[in-house]
Amino acid sequence: MRRGNEHVAMKITTVVDEQAFDATAAWRIIGQAVAKRDSVIGLSTGRTTGNMHRKVVEISKVSPFDTSALTIVGVDEVVNVPREYAGACYTMLKTEITDGLGISEENFLMLPTKSSDFPKACREFTDAIAARGGMDLLILGLGENGHLGFNQPGTPFDSTAWVSEMYPELEQRIRRETQTPEDIWLGGVTLGLKDMMHARRIILVAKGRNKAESVRKMVYGPLSEEHPASILRLHPDCEVLLDREAAALL
Repeated sequence: MRRGNEHVAMKITTVVDEQAFDATAAWRIIGQAVAKRDSVIGLSTGRTTGNMHRKVVEISKVSPFDTSALTIVGVDEVVNVPREYAGACYTMLKTEITDGLGISEENFLMLPTKSSDFPKACREFTDAIAARGGMDLLILGLGENGHLGFNQPGTPFDSTAWVSEMYPELEQRIRRETQTPEDIWLGGVTLGLKDMMHARRIILVAKGRNKAESVRKMVYGPLSEEHPASILRLHPDCEVLLDREAAALL
């Protein structure tokens, strides 16, 4: 796509509705797993991705494919909550997709919810991904403010896995749900933007009218750390999958 003199390398795919959105995304994941049985696939959690993960499992029951050598990587995790908490990314991915596909714990790579040394845990996490050859496919959700994972506006483009601040609305919801006292810090540990850009292929997924402005800024706005998703314009193989509402301003 080109606007004026600016080249945007992204491939933009728009589908008609939420059902088509979830099915299209699910088949992208399955296609990667079938094409390379030992693929390393990074997945994100949230309202955008849950149904597509369940769709992958649903399709696998009808048309089974080999998942014995497949590695699933979680993009981020909530800090200082129990791993069993329903809103922990580990539990969400486990419930939505990894259990249904029969992914072993050995092949399910996640950042920890609790650690006495998060910088070390981050290094070990990225080392584990690298030891498996890096991510073949990375699915990323898009925040309304342009965040990717827990990389909020202002995150340096050269960031690697780190512990970040959590945006206030999410923090307060998690604090209520987990009954976490105010004196315990809640944050998010996440792959950095540089880590994400190392994936061989990226699919950014966004649906809903509330994401339309963020999509517009990502595709046409300034290349800026104030809108982290804009970095994806520099990736050589990035597809943006949208429903009609999210694509309304393109």
